[in-house]
Order: sequence, then structure tokens, then C-alpha cells
Amino acid sequence: MASKSRIYRGTPRNLALLARRLRAGGIVGVPTETVYGLAADATSKAACKRIFAAKGRPTDDPLIVHIASLGDLGRVAVANPGALRLARAFWPGPLTIVLPKTGAIPGEVTAGLPSVAVRMPSHPLFRRLIRLAGVPLAAPSANPFGYVSPTTADHVRRNLGGKVSHILDGGPSRIGLESTIVDMRDPRRPALLRPGAITRSEVERVLGIRVARSRTSRAGGRLAPGQMARHYSPRTKVVLHDRLTPALALRSGPDEAWLFIRRPAGGAGRPNVHWLDAAGDLRRAARRLFSALRELDQAGYRTIHAERPAGTGLAEALLDRLKRASSR
Repeated sequence: MASKSRIYRGTPRNLALLARRLRAGGIVGVPTETVYGLAADATSKAACKRIFAAKGRPTDDPLIVHIASLGDLGRVAVANPGALRLARAFWPGPLTIVLPKTGAIPGEVTAGLPSVAVRMPSHPLFRRLIRLAGVPLAAPSANPFGYVSPTTADHVRRNLGGKVSHILDGGPSRIGLESTIVDMRDPRRPALLRPGAITRSEVERVLGIRVARSRTSRAGGRLAPGQMARHYSPRTKVVLHDRLTPALALRSGPDEAWLFIRRPAGGAGRPNVHWLDAAGDLRRAARRLFSALRELDQAGYRTIHAERPAGTGLAEALLDRLKRASSR
């Protein structure tokens, strides 16, 4: 199946070819600074339906719309002063803002809701592709729905090679976790829908008010992606522990993997003991998380025991992904 897909370098000729494909209603695997996405023309119902079909994604899970410049925001959403403060502070970058949508965005993109999730990515190749396509691009993560998000072009080819024939290679994702999502439909009541590399405290500093925890729409639907209890999950069972010790790993069998945040002081020589970053740096740990889960999932383990990250800020985003990966 993978042979049906081709990975393209980011040359001007290749970018022009992929932009034509997007304008014609096709889907393209794209790099972003967060994770790799599966892009289509956000103004086309037919094109966006191809995203849902390729991923096996339920149609009640909204897509994020990506724009190339702040001037494009008014084309897809109705902004307010608070949302514009966030955009000026964090765009281009890993922040998605939920706002009332305009008529340019069909209901297929927003799960029928009158709101849309929008962000301006910082990855230079993706932004160049958006400009060349001339349309905003809807792009969820480029993986089968619910599975571990891809952070390289090869991850996309391995998972969706039979369903997406064009993949733009922009190198490994710099951040490795999906964007922070903030609901700004009512700027007086902002809410964090999904934690990410931009932390709740950073958003609060810009807005000057408290940011509440996640909420759904009045109709009960999901306002943005990444809010299902089980998500970002390998096929192998994941068990989340408040604290892992090398002693636990030493007593386990070889079919159980142990994933620490930092390199453990003992037991590091065992083949079933793994860690996200030797020094426990959370940014490097976040960049490594999804590729580590993929590797362990493919290694034939019966169980992956993962350590719960402690603290606030980026630890909140890491914990969110691990909790969803371990949810049953």
C-alpha cells in the first residue's frame, strides 16, 4: 500500500504541483511544527470529505483550518479583540483559536457547528503551500483516526500510504504535540480545549483574565479536535503510572515496556526500558513522545507502562496525550 504514495521534497516545482492538487480538490500530507497533517481545501465540501474518508474520522469531529497570514483570518472567522491579541502574540505558531465561522467554511469542516477552529502554522513549507494554493487548508493529523499522531513524512506513508498519494516532507516536527486550542467565541469567557506547547499561563498573560478548563458547545458537540477520551493511542495497551521506578521494570517480563520521562538511574540497560529525554527536558520529551509510542507499539510488547509527567505548563499537554492514549 505504501508504494502508492510519494514523498516530495519542498522544491518550488513540487510545491506548485501540490498546490495545484489542493486547488483541484485533492488531499496532501503536510508538515507542520506540531505534527504532520492531512490537508484539503477548507472551502470545498467534497475535498474535506476526502479527509474524513482517508482517516476513518467521524464527521462529528471538527477540523482545524489553517491560514497563511493574519489578513486571511476574516475570510474564515469572525474575530474579536481578545482573539486578535492572541493571534498577534502567538501566530504563526502552535495556537488554535475557536471563533464564529464565516459562510466560506462549510459545515462539513465544523461538524455542523457555527464555530471554526483556526490557526496560522509556523512551518515555512506549509505556509508557503497555503499561499500557493490560494485557499485556507483544513488539516487534521495525518493518521488513522485515534492512532498516534505522525511526526515525520514516513509516519504518514506507513499509516496512510494507500489513501494519500502525495506527502510533502518538511523534516521531523519541531514540537511533536498538537496545537493548544482556546475557545474565544466569547472573549469574556475563554476556555482551554486542548493543552499544547503554548501553556494556559501564557494565554492568560496575554488576555489578562483567567482561562477556564475545557467545555463543549451547548448542543453537546465537540468544538475542536482532540477532545475524545481515547485518542493519540497505540494499539498496544498503555498503563499510566503516577511514578515509575527501575525496580518495577526489573521485576517485569520482557513483553512489558517501561517508558520514563527521563533516563532512570537504574535499569537503563534493559531492552524494555525506554525514556523520552535523558535529562527529562519536557520540550525534548514532547518532541519524542509520539515517535516513542509508535516504536513501542511496533515492537511487539503486550503492555506499555508510561510515567505520568509532573508539573504544569508543557507537562499538562504531555499528561493530556498520555491519559488519552491510556484510556479504555
